[in-house]
Amino acid sequence: MTPHLVGALPLDTLSAALCTSGLYLRMDPFVVHVRSAIPIVADGIQRMYAAHTCWTEDGQFADFHVAVRRKWRPSRPLCVFEMDGHGPFTPLAYGEAYAFLEWGLNWCITSFCHNWITLHSAVLERDGRAVILPAPPGSGKSTLCAALMLDGWRLLSDEMALLDPRTGLLTASPRPISLKNASIDLMRRRAPDVVMGPVALDTLKGTVCHMQVSADSTARARELATPAWIIFPRYEAGAPLTLNPRPKADALLNLHRNSFNHHVHGRQGFETLADVVERCDVYDLRYSDLDEALACFARLSA
Repeated sequence: MTPHLVGALPLDTLSAALCTSGLYLRMDPFVVHVRSAIPIVADGIQRMYAAHTCWTEDGQFADFHVAVRRKWRPSRPLCVFEMDGHGPFTPLAYGEAYAFLEWGLNWCITSFCHNWITLHSAVLERDGRAVILPAPPGSGKSTLCAALMLDGWRLLSDEMALLDPRTGLLTASPRPISLKNASIDLMRRRAPDVVMGPVALDTLKGTVCHMQVSADSTARARELATPAWIIFPRYEAGAPLTLNPRPKADALLNLHRNSFNHHVHGRQGFETLADVVERCDVYDLRYSDLDEALACFARLSA
């Protein structure tokens, strides 16, 4: 096995590997084997995973074998996501192929990685202490997550917390941050040098674009983190910033609703979540100004 940095491979070499034997891509804590002949997938991987290790020799170990393939239709081209040759989802527009890869990988992790309790949540860390940000779509979670990462927090994930039921520690899985609609231009203005991936238009979520993870987050992907805060964020245009304690019993119920697989872990899963809530400071955050929100997180972490 000869490892390479994704960013060091010429795009035509990367594309050729994806079209033939596939590309083995390390996305700690996973290795993913990807195949695709769709150009936007190669472009997205090269941009979003430039600092990641990959190799092209076939027959290596991978946690997931996935593909994004073109589906021929007379009216318009579509794409399908496959894992182990099976397509679990309805085909999407051809231009959504790279986003489909990222969404499909989220599904792979939440559906099959039951050695962790997985929560629908962003997770970031500073000085060894992590903040868990569970929130429904439209709450501004990913925008806040991206701003915190740019402000020096280490990203563990913008989509899921991987909580070890034995130790209560969080495992990092720092993959590109999914931004939607106005958040895309907002992040470009805040960080003009940040690397953005292909833009998918007219998806069910609107316009979607992925943002590259910070170098520090990628380099420290194997470091565990201790949960210290659980904060339920909500963006509200024009609202003053408020940070109010949330009852821990209510927070525990909310974490259960945001868990993909707590039922798999039974009593241990419930007790792990209860212990995490007990050990963390729990708040509701309402904000409209990102800089005010960043200052609030800086005060908490200090």
